[in-house]
Amino acid sequence: MKQLKLLLFFLTLAFSSVTLAQAVYTTQTGEKYHKSNCQYLKHSKKEIDLKKAISLGYIACKICKPIANNSQGSASKAKIITSKVKTNSSKKTIATQCTAKTQAGKRCKRKTKNSSGRCYQH
Repeated sequence: MKQLKLLLFFLTLAFSSVTLAQAVYTTQTGEKYHKSNCQYLKHSKKEIDLKKAISLGYIACKICKPIANNSQGSASKAKIITSKVKTNSSKKTIATQCTAKTQAGKRCKRKTKNSSGRCYQH
C-alpha cells in the first residue's frame, strides 16, 4: 500500500512538471510570445519554452493571451514585465500649438513637441 502511494505521488509529480513547461511561439522580429494559433504568427513562427521567453524579455500577446493557462508564478512574472514596459512608455510628449505670432500678428497654427513651445520656424 505504501509503495502504491509513492508510485502515485511520483506520477503526479511527473505530470505536473510537464504542464509547467508550456511551449509558446515568437516571431523573428517581435517582442511578444503567442499561442500556436495566433493571427500574428502567419509569416514566422519559432517555438520557445515559456520560462525562457519570459527570461529573454518577451511579453504576452494581448490578442491571443497565452498566459491564461499558465501557473501563477509565470503569470506574475509576465505581469511585472508588462507593467515595467507600460511605465517606460508613459513619457510621451504631446504636440501643442505653437505659441509664436506670425508677421500678420496672429498666432501660428503649427503644432510642436518642442519644450520651448515654438515650432521649427520660430
